Amino acid sequence: MIDAYEDPGTPDCRGGWRYLWWLVMRQRMRSAMGALISSVWMVLLAATPYLMSRAVDDGLAAGDYGALVAWTAALFTVGAFNAWLSIMRHRTMTRVRMDSNFRTVKVLIGHAVRLGATLPRRIGAGEVVTIGVGDVQTISQSMTVVGPGVGAVVAYLVVAGLLVSVSVPIAVVVLLGMPLIGVLVGPLLGRLQGTETEYRERQGVLTARIADLAGGLRVLNGLGGKGLVADAFHRDSQRLRAQGYRVGAVTSWVQALGVGLPTLFLAVVTWLAARLAAQGAITVGELVSVYGYVAVLVGPVAFLIECGYQVSRGVVAARRVVRFLRLEPMTDTGTRDAPAEPAALHDPESGVRVPPGRLTALAAALPTDATAVVDRLGRYVPSAATWGEVPLSEIALAQVRARVLVADHEADLFAGTLRELAAGHADRDETAITQAVHTAVAEDIVRGLPDGLDTPIDAQGRNLSGGQRQRVRLVRALLADPEVLLAIEPTSALDAHTEARVAERLHAARQGSTTLVTTTSPLLLDQADTVHYLVDGKVEATGTHRELLEGEPGYRTLVSRDENAEELAR
Repeated sequence: MIDAYEDPGTPDCRGGWRYLWWLVMRQRMRSAMGALISSVWMVLLAATPYLMSRAVDDGLAAGDYGALVAWTAALFTVGAFNAWLSIMRHRTMTRVRMDSNFRTVKVLIGHAVRLGATLPRRIGAGEVVTIGVGDVQTISQSMTVVGPGVGAVVAYLVVAGLLVSVSVPIAVVVLLGMPLIGVLVGPLLGRLQGTETEYRERQGVLTARIADLAGGLRVLNGLGGKGLVADAFHRDSQRLRAQGYRVGAVTSWVQALGVGLPTLFLAVVTWLAARLAAQGAITVGELVSVYGYVAVLVGPVAFLIECGYQVSRGVVAARRVVRFLRLEPMTDTGTRDAPAEPAALHDPESGVRVPPGRLTALAAALPTDATAVVDRLGRYVPSAATWGEVPLSEIALAQVRARVLVADHEADLFAGTLRELAAGHADRDETAITQAVHTAVAEDIVRGLPDGLDTPIDAQGRNLSGGQRQRVRLVRALLADPEVLLAIEPTSALDAHTEARVAERLHAARQGSTTLVTTTSPLLLDQADTVHYLVDGKVEATGTHRELLEGEPGYRTLVSRDENAEELAR
């Protein structure tokens, strides 16, 4: 089974079926062993009725107790050996499933790392959660077709062959019965794929909205939109539940037919065999064997239907995994050098211009509009943005990343000491760390921890409050000391008193450096040298905070609304 350090290989991303086949071929020996053990196990199950029929005809009917004992011993030996095979089958298939699970997880995590900062800009958090929690498990469960699925086909053919020696009509009925079951169940499996796909899509969207609500609850509460969003979420969740019922309805029919059709199949064949026995065409022992064969055949037929159900769901899940794996990280197509001297960043799509050496703020009616501008100026999405007179897309990506830093207020925090969270593994000067902590008004965080900067912090800063996490992220951004800092809502989780001090210190600390912040906080906007007011993603007006308050009613409403939110939060 794959270990933590083994290369998972290059997945086949040409489709869901291709991906599942790739998982099988990555462990071909184990898969082949699982198919072999399952085939022998099911064939020996079918051998049990044959041994029983011999014991009846050669022993009981003929009065030969020696033959009876011999056939009984053979029956016991085969049963014991088959019990051991059953254990080995289960163990082997568990390894197949777990390998597929871990291999898929490694492939997904590796690709997520390659996507890096472009990941949240290419796919929603809800989609990632749905793939990681549900689809990976569904894919691994579909691997059962490798063992019991192959074994069921082999056992079906063997039983049909044995029945030919008893009665050709019965064998024909058995051979025709399986295709008939496939005709009845096949359309349901196709419908299941469609309903399952739609359900997974809706589930991903709803999960993403849960994450958005958790992150923006404070803002929604301040804007008075919490009730509207709650109603919309309730409607979406009701639609998801209705879609889940549709998936459950199809699933219940598939599972009901998986049990009912083989049982009906058993009844038909048994009735036919009983008539032949009454007519003297077959012996009583052969009648027993036919009943046993068909009773055993119920298992393989049910297995085949179950495998069809699992594979159908597995293909849906694999298609979602493949769609994720097809996402391409941002490629470095730039060959030109960045401006040698500090230069203005310009986004033609919105009209935003960020002059060098100044603190610029973006105040947008929709926060996503401001974030989109930052993504373009930080070169995380294709755009016509320029740096100086040079298109950003033509500048070497390494130079952009080295000099332009996008600081997201929800950026990940990895487990480690507070010092490592702020400075990484670089050897930062203690004075620089102290200055960054002071600018972010994070002294109380350091004082409140038992070992100060050397105190261990949980992953994502779970042992810190929301405001503390935001200040730690700001410390990290300031300590990087980039030439251009693009900060998204750097003070949104802070109280008004702390926010005012951060705004003053940030303006002073970044004096002479290019800084852009997205915010609607009047405390931070008042410190900005230039404010761009965005409406529908376009610059509606530009000026200082006080100039816009006097001349732009929409801006005044936006900022005063944020002031009201601050009052409610306090």
